[in-house]
Amino acid sequence: GGELGGEAEFLLQAGVTAMVREALLKVLEARPEEPVAFLADYFEKLVLSGAGGEAGAEPPGLPQRLARALWYVRLAHHSHRPAFSSNVALAYECLSGGGRRRRPGLDGRVYSELLRRVCRPGPAPDEAVSALLQKVQCREHEAVPLDVFRYGVLSCAVLREFAAKAGALYDALGGRGPADKRLCQAVLRALEEALADGDLPLPARYLAAGAKLGPDGLALAMDRALRERKLSAAMSREEFLRKAAALFVAKVKPVD
Repeated sequence: GGELGGEAEFLLQAGVTAMVREALLKVLEARPEEPVAFLADYFEKLVLSGAGGEAGAEPPGLPQRLARALWYVRLAHHSHRPAFSSNVALAYECLSGGGRRRRPGLDGRVYSELLRRVCRPGPAPDEAVSALLQKVQCREHEAVPLDVFRYGVLSCAVLREFAAKAGALYDALGGRGPADKRLCQAVLRALEEALADGDLPLPARYLAAGAKLGPDGLALAMDRALRERKLSAAMSREEFLRKAAALFVAKVKPVD
């Protein structure tokens, strides 16, 4: 009993108990497909970030802090709101830490760089990414509050997934070749209608759009298009993605 008590006390004093508990909570929040690989990556990032280093030590450089912040942002899917918000707050804290050569706080330059990394590499067209960043980024030397940071990161994460879903839709419409333009236009109209509910916050609008573009909604839109019985040209995948992403970006409210 005494030996077991000594071992437990050692783990507690060394901070291992709290560290393992935090890691397990992250696994439960993110629910990854490969939990063991997730834990290995988690502890590797923890070591590289300098957790448990000497008090007062200079924080990691900007590239390391950006990489760590991006890792936090991608730990949990944006639909898992509590976990996602918690991880975004950790990313914000990671980028806001001061050092010998910088004051605490997050400026627009670093914030914009993180947003670009959330979007890239990714399926969203370049023009859609640029248009979204213009709406949610801040001036280079402007202080970025947490709520603005969270909104920008969430918008970029949703655009990334939205574009991926749009690409999968196009592939389903076209099979192995270009998709019929009538079908593409019908799906884009259905998508625009699904995104038209301005009373819902951005993620909810995205989820509502996904529901309306389920098998029944798609079948109805495609049936209406095919009833026209007109010859139709093809629409390229790039054009479809560009138009779909533009519909989404148009609904994002710019940062004040």
